[in-house]
Amino acid sequence: MGEHAGEAGEERRLLEVLRLGKSDYASTWDLQKALVEKRIAGEVSDTLILTEHDPVITVGRGAPREEVAGLALPVFEVERGGEATWHGPGQLVAYPIFALPPERRDVRRFLRDLEEVVLRALAEVEIEGQRKSGLTGVWIGERKVCSIGVAFRRWTSFHGLALNVWNDPAAFAGFRPCGLDPDLMTRVADHAEIPASTMLFEVLIVKHALAVFGLELPPPGRGQPSSPSEPGGGRFPELPLLP
Repeated sequence: MGEHAGEAGEERRLLEVLRLGKSDYASTWDLQKALVEKRIAGEVSDTLILTEHDPVITVGRGAPREEVAGLALPVFEVERGGEATWHGPGQLVAYPIFALPPERRDVRRFLRDLEEVVLRALAEVEIEGQRKSGLTGVWIGERKVCSIGVAFRRWTSFHGLALNVWNDPAAFAGFRPCGLDPDLMTRVADHAEIPASTMLFEVLIVKHALAVFGLELPPPGRGQPSSPSEPGGGRFPELPLLP
């Protein structure tokens, strides 16, 4: 099982973090679905996948594929909510495979919690992120920096969030990402001096996911079976957590 008893006898919810580095979308989608089944069966802990994808367009339940017809990139129709969006280099994608306990089984709360993780991460580089009434995601001023779309099987989540860190701003041209004008999309690098890497935000997203969702990293050296089809990268404890 993914949890074990703490000192007072209560169950601690543990979080495994899989850092895949750069990955193709299809294999990571398959990995998500495999982990969802394992999480439902209690064979793995809650798991957070962190990756950058090769360039791709995904279309959620909120939009027809015709809206991205004619684009040169591969297009995947997926289970998540929301409309079409782009994934690619310079964008950090985080997929939470979380089995929600009964007291947290509220889709809107889950979306707000994911937004909160991103808002706290942005605050660490002195960026004031915002929510927009009636919309999902995180904004900086009037421009969107993070898209969020999720799906559930038996209250176990998959898909997740895509944070534009230092990707090419022109990547969203040619369609309406999240139903918006592509000029409304922004990236963290336009608002703060950050490394040309997603690693800083890998650390920050994990740090604040632990806090917002009440999770803990496994003790150092604790073994767990490898995830199916894991493309490589590493387990999160190889990176330091920020205080």
